[in-house]
Amino acid sequence: MPRRRPLVAIVGQTATGKTEAAVAVALAAGGEVVGADAFQVYRGMDIGTAKPSPAQRRLVPHHLVDVLEPDEELSLARYLDLARAALEDIWARHKVPIVCGGSGQYVWALLEGWEVPRVAPDRELREALERFAAEHGAEALHARLAQADPDAAARIDYRNVRRVVRALEVIERDGRPLSACRARHPVDAEVLVLGLRCPRADLHARIDRRVEEMYAAGLVQEVERLRAAGYGEARPVRSGIGYREAGLYLDGVISLEEAIARTKIATHRLARNQAAWFKESDPRIHWLDAGGGAADRCVSMTLEWLEG
Repeated sequence: MPRRRPLVAIVGQTATGKTEAAVAVALAAGGEVVGADAFQVYRGMDIGTAKPSPAQRRLVPHHLVDVLEPDEELSLARYLDLARAALEDIWARHKVPIVCGGSGQYVWALLEGWEVPRVAPDRELREALERFAAEHGAEALHARLAQADPDAAARIDYRNVRRVVRALEVIERDGRPLSACRARHPVDAEVLVLGLRCPRADLHARIDRRVEEMYAAGLVQEVERLRAAGYGEARPVRSGIGYREAGLYLDGVISLEEAIARTKIATHRLARNQAAWFKESDPRIHWLDAGGGAADRCVSMTLEWLEG
């Protein structure tokens, strides 16, 4: 018997082929893709985010791609509102949603049903906290969080300044620690989580090749267009991997070769952070090798699961 309200999630580190697998699964299962990426939501940020290609998006509907301008804020609460609405819409049309992305916080918040604080962004406070981190170091900012909310500090890497700032912002504006806002109400669905994995050396080679292809495809020109459109100071453009480095090149701070090298290093770091969210020991994840035929393996496992 077909499953009631099925939901498939395809997760893993960057450059493991999640998008290709999600499109293949959607085509085979009568599904639509729901993005779980913090940067693919932004219009005009295409090359550096490895956004699904126009051809892939013609084949399969994609939700939460190109839904915001680069100067708009995407909080976790806003993401969950958009993603939950997309899921309900897809189920109402008797389709299968395929959540796809490497943003572990977004994926698990959606599947585990996190309740998150409804605190609007405070740009002035954020800028003050970011200045503090720039002047005194990320560890000093993290120490402030550890004093105010030890539980949140234990979960957030001190190097992730954006998340540390958000946790402090919640405390300042809401009067409660972020850790007090983490109730769980799992998504009302039957869930299959597929993970794509790759040996570290192979993954780094994939990442390095993709970075070189991004620059060859016009990443620097994409940043120039974003600047010309008035988005040069928007947070995603200033901080996004690849965008930050291409911007430094355009400003004459570093060479193009250095920008490419720094983008590779930053993406390797991202992959390590993603591995912390998607652990190979997690019993909820069915791991598959990301080598040749990975998309077909995802399709086979999904179709078998859907039939129960």
